[in-house]
Amino acid sequence: MHVSLLRPRFVTLALASVALALSLPPSRLRAAEKPATAPVKADGFAFVKTVGAISEYQLTANGLAVLLLPEHSAPVVTFMVTYRVGSRNEVTGTTGATHLLEHLMFKGSDAFNRTKGTSSDQFLERVGGNYNATTYLDRTNYYAEIGNEHLEGYIAIEADRMRNLWLREEDRRPEMTVVRNEFEIGENDPEQALDKEITAAAFQAHPYHHSTIGWRSDIEKVSIEKLREFYDTFYWPDNATVTIVGDFDPAAGLALVKKYYGAIPRAPKPIPQVYTEEPAQSGPRRVTIRRAGELGVVGLAYKTPAARHADIPALNVLASILSSGKTSRFYRALTDKNLTLNVSANTGYFHDPSLLNIYANLAPGATHEQVEKALLAEIDRVKTAGVTAAEVATALGKIKAATAYKRDGYFSIAGNLNEDIAAGDWTLYYTLDTAMAKVTTAAVARVANLYLDLNQSVTGWFIPLTPPAAK
Repeated sequence: MHVSLLRPRFVTLALASVALALSLPPSRLRAAEKPATAPVKADGFAFVKTVGAISEYQLTANGLAVLLLPEHSAPVVTFMVTYRVGSRNEVTGTTGATHLLEHLMFKGSDAFNRTKGTSSDQFLERVGGNYNATTYLDRTNYYAEIGNEHLEGYIAIEADRMRNLWLREEDRRPEMTVVRNEFEIGENDPEQALDKEITAAAFQAHPYHHSTIGWRSDIEKVSIEKLREFYDTFYWPDNATVTIVGDFDPAAGLALVKKYYGAIPRAPKPIPQVYTEEPAQSGPRRVTIRRAGELGVVGLAYKTPAARHADIPALNVLASILSSGKTSRFYRALTDKNLTLNVSANTGYFHDPSLLNIYANLAPGATHEQVEKALLAEIDRVKTAGVTAAEVATALGKIKAATAYKRDGYFSIAGNLNEDIAAGDWTLYYTLDTAMAKVTTAAVARVANLYLDLNQSVTGWFIPLTPPAAK
């Protein structure tokens, strides 16, 4: 049941793939768009701010951040805790450790374990909750969507495993094989395999160099002592944000958070911060993968700023104009001419500078040279001639619709906030939408010329090899 990101450049949330029987239809819920309730006074908490319908508090005893969004359309609540630790916090020898630790977080503690019948799995399956956890570049999160009468039971389990987790070698060994299987699944997907190589070439100093799943040898050999070191370094209340969305009373919700998290101390040492910056790239880079497969892939990656940067909205619109739907530039220039089966373009949304990734899956008979040339030609057209007002309007409409769909339901709201927390500012949940609506044709042309720079790019080819015929 414990899903972790396998495609850390293409899927914003592993959460999005989980079936949510308790989610509400679009006509029933736009919770985060409703007026905010007045801040509550709760013992032990400092009110920080309200933006939109969401209020932020801090548990003064230990620095735990809490986001509250009460909404009473259904007797359901989502509780999510986001830790500000991901593969970005790893180094050679421990790549994939954050992800493996996430798996081990379900193995129990003295108070909550399978032998007693009180484990997180048993509790949530008994009450009919949807639950899981994911690891990504900048964060790890744990969550459940449950009936509101079960909120206290889940908070008790989640708070307990923040500091009281069992970390045992007898659990690491079998869980390692599960993670290794996830790694192998990714290696067998041409686009994922190419993405890993492109990313590693793009980032030579910054820890985005390695994927969330980690390198195989590190997955297999990381010690239980190293995993405990990660746990004891990052799993503290002052490195976490709790988000509660749904049918609950804010004062009562804060009281439960204090009851179960209040006695946990702050981290005994400052949480280590990533200070490595990727050096400026001084020319185009290329990678090639040759392995068994059926169809080829061409990938292009361009350096882009962090999620909080003012150019991200225009880059999102640019990516949509290039690749979203049958009216997009790449569809008309490549897919409609039988050069590709599909082309995607996505702007990274991360704490640190990232990539705008373009991936084209070749149609049968097309060559890598043809597809790369056609992709670059369309990019050059955007850079020299710009885009039209109609293209920008269409892109904004698609982005607005997609955003509304992704935020439908308590769980979806919490999941989106999780990514904004990881990016470094949860208020991006609102401010990014406001900035997106102001994107102009001039802004799109400017970011295309600024960021789609061949000297700041990596080009990758996945070349399928036909296995030798059996004799």
